[in-house]
Amino acid sequence: MDPNFLKQLFQQEFTKIVAVISKSFGLRYIEIAEDIVSETFLVATESWQTKGIPANPTAWLYTVAKQKTLAYFRRNKLFEEKVLPMVQQNQRNEDEVDAFNFSQENIKDSQLKMLFAICTPAIASEAQIGLALRILCGFGIEEIAEAFLSNKETINKRLFRAKEKLRSEKIELELPAEQEIIKRLDNVLHIIYLLFNEGYYSKTQNQILRKELCVEALRLALMLSAYEKTNTPKTNALLALICFHSSRFEARQTNEGDFILYEQQDEKRWNQELINQGLYFLQRSASGDELTSYHIEAKIAQCHCTKEDRFEKWMEILQLYDRLLIVNYSPAAALNRIFALYKVKGAKTALAEIKALQLEGNHFYFVLLGELYKELDKNKAIANFRKAKNLAKTTLEQEVIQQKIDRLD
Repeated sequence: MDPNFLKQLFQQEFTKIVAVISKSFGLRYIEIAEDIVSETFLVATESWQTKGIPANPTAWLYTVAKQKTLAYFRRNKLFEEKVLPMVQQNQRNEDEVDAFNFSQENIKDSQLKMLFAICTPAIASEAQIGLALRILCGFGIEEIAEAFLSNKETINKRLFRAKEKLRSEKIELELPAEQEIIKRLDNVLHIIYLLFNEGYYSKTQNQILRKELCVEALRLALMLSAYEKTNTPKTNALLALICFHSSRFEARQTNEGDFILYEQQDEKRWNQELINQGLYFLQRSASGDELTSYHIEAKIAQCHCTKEDRFEKWMEILQLYDRLLIVNYSPAAALNRIFALYKVKGAKTALAEIKALQLEGNHFYFVLLGELYKELDKNKAIANFRKAKNLAKTTLEQEVIQQKIDRLD
């Protein structure tokens, strides 16, 4: 059995099963739900290695998870005493609704409610995002630690406290009032944004592109757009951003999995359907008065969907980055702005500004320095590329940087 298949299936289904169990039996049992799903995948690994993968592996997982969940609650005398009365109370008609089912409609409803339940003001913002990345996006502890520039021990403690808060505050898995939904939407969108970023340029796996995470981010964003109260301009702006970036997936890698830089990509391999979807969502995001970082980043991503290396294109991108840094400053955006500045005003002007950023711990900083020095001082370019390679965290990144060094040697 291909271990990558099981890993991908875990990434896709872990979050769904946890959400459905939590919706059925309450958020106070969220850790039990995680344990049950992990045990379900362990059983799947053992069973499928000897008996082969079933015809419908997803349905197999849902069935086993449901059996294990019911067995757990009955074994602990919780089902008859607490869970069943609660389920019956919440049902208008026992025969009308199966409260514990894995229909696509119930999965979507469970995950939408989970998103907003986790983003309760009772939990600190960073803990909200960490918990959602774990429960709803299937992130491992190491991946969450990378996203927060922290360590595994700190993240484990933060997640434990967040789950305790869900229990002590008796947070229900239900959609809040309309005004509260609007307040929580920013954190929900940020969670999806982080998920897509980790997939688009992974920092924690020995691969740069993790499509399954990007697809999951797109699915969650589409789920928000399908619900009237969360179908806002900034939701559509994030969707546009995801579509534009996703359109270049096939052009970013060779068939062997090697990374292809933007300037070397074959634009014929760009997905025009996704570009058109991006334009559709970008147009929908234009209503209202709010200008968010998602709007600006989506517009920048749209510019990159035109391969032609024109001065006007880079001038527009530079102006967009100037606005982005005002709306939402980040070191990554500041570095990207320097590259646009280089394309507009040349290497000397860009060098004068990049040194002021002082991002010596960031390997992208030295990659860009290397690029800027290529035309001015080959030795300095090589020296900066070597510093970048030493700081790069994945083998693939190191290989890409080594290729830059080899071309200059």
